[in-house]
Amino acid sequence: MSDDRPGPLISSIDEHPWTEVKAQSHDGRRTSVWEKFLEWSPARLVVYARYDPGMVVERHGHASDHFVFVVSGELTVGDRVCSPGTHISLEQGAVFGPLVAGPEGATLYEIMCGDPRAVPADPEGFERLLAERGIEPLPNPPVPWPTWLADRTDGDPGAP
Repeated sequence: MSDDRPGPLISSIDEHPWTEVKAQSHDGRRTSVWEKFLEWSPARLVVYARYDPGMVVERHGHASDHFVFVVSGELTVGDRVCSPGTHISLEQGAVFGPLVAGPEGATLYEIMCGDPRAVPADPEGFERLLAERGIEPLPNPPVPWPTWLADRTDGDPGAP
């Protein structure tokens, strides 16, 4: 008798390389968001993320449900400081941010169920915030987008 049910997908965090997905210049110091893609399929994206100290990510949403768990450090989401143990649930289309990593940075565990592409919610506000803090956005580093996602977006869907 054959068992055609899927089995577990098991991997160690150490098996996945860090990939830089966003970068900024803070007074000449490169500050980034780094991600380990633990699972990346059309059904879901599972990411272990590291924000360098002071990293700022714009207010945005995703075209999917999105769950964030703060593992270590500190992340300010809008006006709320999120410390280790904080869980954030976002239904598809919900927006949050801006996101600002604390003085020691932040480590997050994230799950997106479906299309992980980011949808900016306040580009002008983000530009003002960066200008106020003297932060220069740098071009997004190259990311090894999966073919199924890159094909839908002319090759560069932007960092999730």
